[in-house]
Amino acid sequence: MSETPDPEVIELATKVFDLARQGETEALAAYVDAGVPADLTNDRGDTLVMLAAYHGHAAAVEALLARGADPDRHNDRGQTPLAGAVFKGEDAVVRALLAGGADPEAGTPSAADTARMFGKTELLELFGVR
Repeated sequence: MSETPDPEVIELATKVFDLARQGETEALAAYVDAGVPADLTNDRGDTLVMLAAYHGHAAAVEALLARGADPDRHNDRGQTPLAGAVFKGEDAVVRALLAGGADPEAGTPSAADTARMFGKTELLELFGVR
């Protein structure tokens, strides 16, 4: 029998996910520093890094990675933050994730596959792949 999550915990998690989507770097970092897991995931498996990356917030991505977030954590569909950033054309986020150790070949489709699909040869060169 599973426990029903505390409504206050759900409210806090919702707030933290919104901070990631909105790129509220200082507030997001403060919550993680206070104990919110850097790899917190929502009901679709999206991490805080995934949400910040997908919405184009490089500073938030950098802050989360500096606090131990996994740059390659897949969501429930096998997607990584790097592939999402490539798809959205968020070059600053792509660079932040690469600097944080993201693997361009991780995920399905991978960031490299996504760059190939959209003819982003400059990103393929950045990734060091063909």
